[in-house]
Amino acid sequence: MSGLPYRSALIIGAGAGISASVARMLSTAGLKVALAARNTGKLAELAAETGAETFAADAADPASVEALFQAVDARIGAPEVVIYNASLRASGPLAELDPETVRRAVEITGFGGFLAVRQAAKRMGPKGHGAILLTGATASVKGFSGSAAFAMGKFALRGLAQSAARELGPQGIHVAHIVVDGGVRSEKRPEPADRPDSLLSPDGVAQTYLDLLRQPRSAWSLEVELRPWVEHF
Repeated sequence: MSGLPYRSALIIGAGAGISASVARMLSTAGLKVALAARNTGKLAELAAETGAETFAADAADPASVEALFQAVDARIGAPEVVIYNASLRASGPLAELDPETVRRAVEITGFGGFLAVRQAAKRMGPKGHGAILLTGATASVKGFSGSAAFAMGKFALRGLAQSAARELGPQGIHVAHIVVDGGVRSEKRPEPADRPDSLLSPDGVAQTYLDLLRQPRSAWSLEVELRPWVEHF
C-alpha cells in the first residue's frame, strides 16, 4: 500500500472499528499516526500494533483540542491528515431527553469537528497542503425518530464539511465528508447469519478513506456515501 502524498495523520475519536482500521492502513502506508481519545487506555493495543502515539483529549473543549494539536506537533510533526471520528449519541423521545446530555452530544459530534478543522487549517493553510476527513452517518442526511441529538450533531458536521471544502479546497487542502450509511461490523455487532453482507466492513470503509487521500486534486471528492450492497435505500 503506497502512493499517499502525506507523512503524518491525527485521528480524533479513535477506538475500535473504522478508526482502528484507518490507523492500521495509514501506518502500513508509512505515515506517522497519532490517536486521540478521552480514554487512551483503550488505545494501548492498537498503538502497539501500529506504532502510533496516543493523546488524551476532550474533542469538544477548545483548550483541550488546541493542546492536542500542539502535543502532536511536538511528537510527530504537524499532522498532514486530520480525521474527525468523534461523536456521542443521546437517544430517546424528544420530550424525555435531558438538555445537558443533548448539548454534550451536539458539542462532541458537531462543535468538536469545528475545533479540529480550525486547528488543522491553521497548520495546513500556510503550506497549501493537507487533508481533512470527517466521519458522517446516515443521520447526516436524515434524522430518525428517537435520534434527534445525533442527527443535530451530524447535520452540523456535514455543513461544516461543505463550508470547509469550499474555503480550504482552493488553498490546497482536501476536505471530504464520508456518510457511513449503515451498521458497522464488530465483535459486539456480528453479522446476522440470515443477512450476510448486511453490515459494513470497517476495513472496507477504511479503504475508502485511503482512496480519498490518493485522489488527484484535479478531481477531489467532497462527499462519499457508503452502504452495504444488499441494503435498500
